[in-house]
Amino acid sequence: MARALLIVDVQNDFTEGGALAVEGGDAVAAGVTALLAARSGDYAVIVASRDWHDADGDNGGHFSAEPDYRDSWPVHCVAGTDGAAYDPLLVIDAVTHHVRKGQGKPAYSMFEGVSDDGETVGDILSAHGVVAADVVGIATDHCVRASALDAIAHGVRVRILTDLVAGVAPAPSEAALAEFAHAGAELAASGL
Repeated sequence: MARALLIVDVQNDFTEGGALAVEGGDAVAAGVTALLAARSGDYAVIVASRDWHDADGDNGGHFSAEPDYRDSWPVHCVAGTDGAAYDPLLVIDAVTHHVRKGQGKPAYSMFEGVSDDGETVGDILSAHGVVAADVVGIATDHCVRASALDAIAHGVRVRILTDLVAGVAPAPSEAALAEFAHAGAELAASGL
């Protein structure tokens, strides 16, 4: 039974000091690095996603000078910038696949992204016989939410490592965790 680790958007613009900083983002980056150091061998596939937005235009309305912080946001994770880079506390040596999402359009789920080879996350998981996945990253109430729900829709048994996610706001993050559980995901600590 192949298991994957799905690392969602642990990027500079989403961790402390970034354009859309999430409190606890650096701790998630460090925690995921510790998980990889201790247990990368438990995973057949380790996929990391990044927002990777176009520098020109509003990316399909995703960027706004007057964001509503629900469907529109300040400029963030522009392709090739430091803000789009992985947080330096995240050591990516064990990552087997990198996907980029949001190139010119809004994208929340890592399943909307593609690798440099043009593979989707669904393609990658299917090719490796993945039936279960641990999900970690940022933000619980946005991109982690969309990615976990898409993994469930893809037929993957999902476990959210609750100590390795961070959300934008407490109430919607708690709602997302409840939604995961209702959809059949397991909520568990990493045990690190």
